Amino acid sequence: MASVTYDKATRISPGSDKPAVDQLEIDIEDGESLVLVGPSGCGKSTSLRMLAGLEDVNGGAIRIGNRDVTHLPPKDRDIAMVFQNYALYPHMTVADNMGFVLKIAGVSKSEIRAKVEDAAKMLDLTEYLSRKPKALSGGQRQRVAMGRAIVREPQVFLMDEPLSNLDAKLRVQTRTQIASLQQRLGITTVYVTHDQVEALTMGDRVAVLKDGLLQRVDSPQNMYDRPANLFVAGFIGSPAMNLVEVPITDGGVKFGNSVVPVSREALAVAADKGDKTVTVGVRPEHFDIVEQNGGTAKTLTKAASDAPAGLPVTVNVVEELGADGYIYGSAEVGRLDQGPRRPRQRPPGAGEGHRAPRPPAPRRDPRLRHLHRRAPHRLTPSPAAVPPPARDRPPVRGGIPGRGPGDDGDAGHR
Repeated sequence: MASVTYDKATRISPGSDKPAVDQLEIDIEDGESLVLVGPSGCGKSTSLRMLAGLEDVNGGAIRIGNRDVTHLPPKDRDIAMVFQNYALYPHMTVADNMGFVLKIAGVSKSEIRAKVEDAAKMLDLTEYLSRKPKALSGGQRQRVAMGRAIVREPQVFLMDEPLSNLDAKLRVQTRTQIASLQQRLGITTVYVTHDQVEALTMGDRVAVLKDGLLQRVDSPQNMYDRPANLFVAGFIGSPAMNLVEVPITDGGVKFGNSVVPVSREALAVAADKGDKTVTVGVRPEHFDIVEQNGGTAKTLTKAASDAPAGLPVTVNVVEELGADGYIYGSAEVGRLDQGPRRPRQRPPGAGEGHRAPRPPAPRRDPRLRHLHRRAPHRLTPSPAAVPPPARDRPPVRGGIPGRGPGDDGDAGHR
């Protein structure tokens, strides 16, 4: 086991002037699990491949332990990599796949057998050792790929989106197994994913990248509670944080028909810049939903005396997810598109207005997105969000003849 250090590591792809990874600086402790996360094209897989020796490093350095491995070939770095597509030999059994790397290293057959059996027991693969990859499920194939990495007993594990080819149920199950295995083995692990749920659940720390630049490295909970900038705030968390631009008013900011207190320091910074608006970050769980003119809303400071305090939200669409559900609505907060998280109560009626009376202190930035709520009754979406039955739809002209009322008989295909 060993620590890993990216020391201003830079990668510029051939034919490009812009770095794919720009002066990346991360210190990964011995035995730590670090997750690299970000949107497609942010440089996370390139960073991993630089550590593996599969991509050249054009600037800076990479160290594993006290060794500078910047220009060493992959075979001399003492790392093991698990790929997205498993990369198993189809003509070999599970046991042969797992032990192949030891075979080419000249390890004795008895030692190979012992290590393969130990790894198979750890991964619940003992009964599949004589099977070939085509007889395994996706999750089992991924575990075989992990077993092949484990038998090497490397200093560092590298995992490049290993769960992206699995279905949702298998992904959750395998994610738990990988996290548990890493803790048990205590091997330094660098894990790449675009899935923020994986990022928040599988790493001791999370590193967020965008356009080749490191945005922040921190623990998952700190990343969620105190994002460093607007990109991190909007990227981390599912459903995403609502980032809303709101006007500054006396004592805080105007949020709907409420005044949300803001620290004097933050207001002073905005005033020094000449800003008349600030960006407030609101996560769905930060809202309470009450009836219009409900008691909770009366406890808020009103921005205008002619309307109840709070944020009126009209429900447009509801996504039912079993125990949870997401409400999408419309509101006026500078132009807000979506609304809050709520426990299931009486379902909102079609087009019915509700107030979200408890926005938090401002932390981030522009557009209210997901209204999330938990379970009893079904919510009824607004009529505007539900398409009319086919028989009630207005005729569509210019379509294919004979396909329904309103067809132009001579329109033909377009």
